[in-house]
Amino acid sequence: MNDIAQTAAVDAALRSRHSMRRYLPTPVPRSLVAEILELAARAPSGTNVQPWKVYALAGEARRKLSQAILEQYNQGKKDGREFDYYPQEWSEPWLSRRRKVGFELYRLIGIPKGDKEKMHAQTARNYLFFDAPVGLIFTMRRQLGRGMFLDYGMFLGNLVTAARARGLDTCVQNAFADYHATIRKHLDISDDELLVCGVALGYADPDAPENTLVSEREPVADFASFRGFDED
Repeated sequence: MNDIAQTAAVDAALRSRHSMRRYLPTPVPRSLVAEILELAARAPSGTNVQPWKVYALAGEARRKLSQAILEQYNQGKKDGREFDYYPQEWSEPWLSRRRKVGFELYRLIGIPKGDKEKMHAQTARNYLFFDAPVGLIFTMRRQLGRGMFLDYGMFLGNLVTAARARGLDTCVQNAFADYHATIRKHLDISDDELLVCGVALGYADPDAPENTLVSEREPVADFASFRGFDED
């Protein structure tokens, strides 16, 4: 493959990736999941610490974890988060971005504003991994510094890109952090491990309206400052 073809292939994987929220039941072989994880692990990591640990679930293992979480969720119970993912108070421009993507998702799947029952049911789908055949749970050792989240982000970025290059789709889900104790107990995860997030992995349902949602990205000029460059 020449350099132009390589660039095009990488760009295509990056540009075509977006969060999918409904999947086909088509199985994903363990060997393919392992291949994607191997590529993900090529992510940069400070002093090669490699903080990631992954629990890959399929079949009955995935179903039982989903059932355990949903039992808690449907009773209105949460374990509480061990770290802040979102800000304590929302402000602009982040509040508008959050609202826009949420309203657009609900519009696509026919959830009227204020319909709490349907909103509750849609949130529950997170804990089914949106019906994806593979659910991934990610942890890291508590003793590692929070700076290791930078490494973890690059690892997850590699993972979703490698999956897309192989025709698979993903959705990174911080919602699983709300049930860290339930997940830890169900999967026999050590208390020394901090639950980072979950990821749905599979083949997206092409007919699902929610899968047409592609969130906008700000133009480079709005978030990058260039200094010391010669004019093109």
